[in-house]
Order: sequence, then C-alpha cells, then structure tokens
Amino acid sequence: MEPLCPDRRRLLGALPALAALSGCASLPAEAISVDVAVVGGLSLCGVWPRLADAAGRSLGLSVRTAVAAPKEGVIPAMAQGRAQLLLIHASDEAMSLEAAGLASAARVWGWNEHVFAGPAHDPARVRGAADGVEAMRRIIACGSPFIALRDPGSYTVVQRLWRRAGIRPDARWLRADTGPRPQAVLQLAAELQAYAVVGHIPLHFGKMGAPGIELLLHGDPLMRRPYVLLTPGPRHPADAGQRRSAQRLAEHLLSAPGQQELALANVAAGGPWIFGRDSMPLVNDTGGGQE
Repeated sequence: MEPLCPDRRRLLGALPALAALSGCASLPAEAISVDVAVVGGLSLCGVWPRLADAAGRSLGLSVRTAVAAPKEGVIPAMAQGRAQLLLIHASDEAMSLEAAGLASAARVWGWNEHVFAGPAHDPARVRGAADGVEAMRRIIACGSPFIALRDPGSYTVVQRLWRRAGIRPDARWLRADTGPRPQAVLQLAAELQAYAVVGHIPLHFGKMGAPGIELLLHGDPLMRRPYVLLTPGPRHPADAGQRRSAQRLAEHLLSAPGQQELALANVAAGGPWIFGRDSMPLVNDTGGGQE
C-alpha cells in the first residue's frame, strides 16, 4: 500500500473537525419573529404597540402581539406555545408557569399605577393629599366610606397604604366590593359616595367609571405594581430558534436602550402609563417605612 503523503494525512485528520462544523451549521436559525402575550392594559394605553415596533426595529425582529387580554387569556397563550414571551403583572399565576417548567423565572420589567377615585365633591379632600398614605388617613378621619376592591392589584396597594399609615380596617368606614364584577366597583362607589383605589389605565380609558366619580389622586410611586416578563421554560413548546429570539427580546426590554424605548413609548401614548423597572422606591412593606 502506498504511504500517505503528509498533506493527505493532515487533511484526513481534519475531517472530524470539519464534520463538527457542518453539524453546527445545521442548528435551527434564530426565529425572525417573536409572538408576545401581554396583559390588556399594556395595549389599551397604547404603550405596548409603540414599544413592540421600536424593539423590533432595534433587534431586526418582527415583534407580534399574539394576544392582549386579562391574565385568564394570556396565561394559556404562553402555556400552549402561542406566545414565546409573556408580559403580565406579578402574580401566583405567573409563578405557576415557572413551577410547571413552562416559563423562565419572572423578572420585573416595569410598573403600572393605582390611583384614588371618589366623589367629585371630595368630602375627605383627597385631591390635596401629598400621597396615598395621607389620602387614606383623610378618608378615615372624615368618616367617608372606602370600598376594599377585591381585585388583587388594588388589594395589594391598599394593604400597603394601611400598613404604612398604621390603619386597621374598621366596619364604620370600610365597605365590601359586592358588585357583579371588579370593573363595576365605581358604580358602587357612586351609590355609596365612597372612595376606592383602582388602576389608572382602566379608569382613564373607560374600562371602569361611574357618573360623579372622578380621579382624585395619582403619582404616588408606592401605589405601583410590577409587570414581569417570562420567556420559555424547559417544557414550553417553542423550538430552539424561537427561544433564542424570545430571550434576545427579553434582554433588550430589560436593558437601558429598551427602557429608554419604554419611556419614549409612554410619551408618544400621552402617559406615563407604564413606569420603568427602576422607578419604584425600596419599601419595607411591614409598616417600617422606606429603606
């Protein structure tokens, strides 16, 4: 048998490496689009459509809104694979997606705001309060009724204000939310001439309201709730390319350029409606005040 020349031996020795390189080239390419499920308020206020367009241009991706709905609509969209990225309020439902392996760990992306609404004649003078804690104290001192809304977001904010103000619920002024649905709370407020804490976006954009009930106080950072983002977990049906694109979009939304795009989208939508992820002060939520 004729001996191999040195050049031929080197070529044969390189074949395994060449084979490996060709295998890498066959990996799925990054998807050119990302389907996103967003809780309805993000679209209702106009911020998300503008942000999706800006982020898509920055990344060279098509950022598509698969569904914009209450959490009952967006959670299944993520779990079933119709969306590769989810933007939702921090909640037990979001955590359950991670626990089931359908989503990554939730990361805070932004915040929405809750506000005080009440009778236009404002007997407790909430309009002149410095912040939510003072507004709550004025309502109790006045003896005006306050409705404890059963919506989890408003409930969380109200509990925070009560703890920081040292207020214990009392049947003399506290009223239960007995309406047919959470969005009807301001109709009950109109009947009782009561105050309530509600989301700024649904109030401003007409998802809730009643004659004689007005926005009285907004702008308190301690009355905000977090939006979180989630990308596919190990049991999510997304393929490798979709996962990489979703992760790229998530990292961009959390980055300084992405947060600047959020700020610009807020301006364009006449906000601010959605606040940046670093806009919330650190809070000791057990009544000890800010840290």
